[in-house]
Amino acid sequence: MIAPLLVVLLLLGGWQAFTALEDVDEFLLPSPTDVLTALWDDRGLLWDNFRVTAGEMGLGLLIAMVAGALLALALHRWQPLRRGVYPLLVGSQTVPIPIFAPLLAAWLGFDLTPKLVIVALVCFFPVVVPTLDALTTADAGQRKLMRGLGASRWQTLRFVEAPAALPALFTGARLAIAVAAIAAFLAETAGSESGLGHLITQSIPQLETARAFAAVLVLSLFSVTLYGALALAERRLAPWAQLPKGPVL
Repeated sequence: MIAPLLVVLLLLGGWQAFTALEDVDEFLLPSPTDVLTALWDDRGLLWDNFRVTAGEMGLGLLIAMVAGALLALALHRWQPLRRGVYPLLVGSQTVPIPIFAPLLAAWLGFDLTPKLVIVALVCFFPVVVPTLDALTTADAGQRKLMRGLGASRWQTLRFVEAPAALPALFTGARLAIAVAAIAAFLAETAGSESGLGHLITQSIPQLETARAFAAVLVLSLFSVTLYGALALAERRLAPWAQLPKGPVL
């Protein structure tokens, strides 16, 4: 933890020195102290909008995890479905979400629903792929043992494949956190009356750049916190994933 902290402090020091020595206007590039000042002065505004964005990210990620796990299970169980759907799933990632964000807002309204749909769609693919791969590549020796014991396919899934896939599900969810923040921002800029994305797009034309940077900082800190919460949940729900692999010499 010390090395990353030192790197962050070094970058912040360089940023502060650059804005001071070059006499950069605050509305072009606020200094770290300007951002901290805005973070305190606008704390009420930032908190109100943070609660909206945090709800969108948290619920959208949860929907993506549940739906992604169910689809991965279906694709694993039924090979014809996998052959037909998986290429479409991969191809869907080439479609830029900003095109659909305004359309979803127009179709579903400007409340929470279209934001959840956008966040869930963006987070869906990073969850499905590693989960499906883990289901497919579960330990062959354990599978053979289950067959030798006369276990059914569902029993093999429950005792071998699902435990192997659970850590992959959490890994995919952690990977999806970064894109969840971007998706929430895009969803709010497409049509919203609240949220950190909405606040950022309002603050920049008003020359409140420090407030916009403060909103970005809040969003980043929440993403890091959410990442840590998922890592903790994985350790609690899938402790076997932390065990050393292979023989210990």
